[in-house]
Amino acid sequence: MTDPLEIARRESSVLRISVRTAAIMLAFTLIFTAMMAGTYKATEPLVAASALAEKLRLIAEVLPPAQHDNDLMKDAITLAPVPALGLDSDTRLWRARKGGAPVALVMEAGARDGYSGRISLILAVAADGRLLAVRVTAHKETPGLGDYIDPKKDRNKARPWITQFNGLGFDAVPREKWRVKKDGGKFDQVAGATISARAVTNASGRALAWAVENSDRLFALPADGRFETQGGKP
Repeated sequence: MTDPLEIARRESSVLRISVRTAAIMLAFTLIFTAMMAGTYKATEPLVAASALAEKLRLIAEVLPPAQHDNDLMKDAITLAPVPALGLDSDTRLWRARKGGAPVALVMEAGARDGYSGRISLILAVAADGRLLAVRVTAHKETPGLGDYIDPKKDRNKARPWITQFNGLGFDAVPREKWRVKKDGGKFDQVAGATISARAVTNASGRALAWAVENSDRLFALPADGRFETQGGKP
């Protein structure tokens, strides 16, 4: 028969080991959490700087820095969700000026009807109503087929497909012609990959029309203001 005292000693020993193990695990957790928090605080400025650099790089692709003399990051406003731009959440819009005069609007847009889902865009619209340039910032189109919408992946390096929009407004290409040729419009598409081209072309036309319609109000808002259409509805 087992001695009750021996059982008690064993139970006490197991309890001490469990408490010790739990204490060690807690200590390691606290130390690891503190180290992670310290690392995050230390790298946070670097991450923010990297994100800013990437944003400026994308903006420079559609609007060369020489075309404006203001700080785009400081002359920006918030857009409420804008269905015409394919945007479901708040985004930033940057205003370019030179000598105080409006030069261009730089904004994000999206096409929900890509072959493999959403295609994200950034574009610049001049104050005179021309689409200066548009670039794809994210997509999931088929590699080697529909991904030519991204100039980095377009095999035509001399004249990437997406550059055919450069400098065009509705005076040069009527709104109803802002479609791919297969749909009776102005713009080329690659055979066998029309869906990707159609999505970008249609989204660019919608974004251009929206920017032209709202240009005066967008430029008039104070920096860090918020743009919403009449009645507060996007």
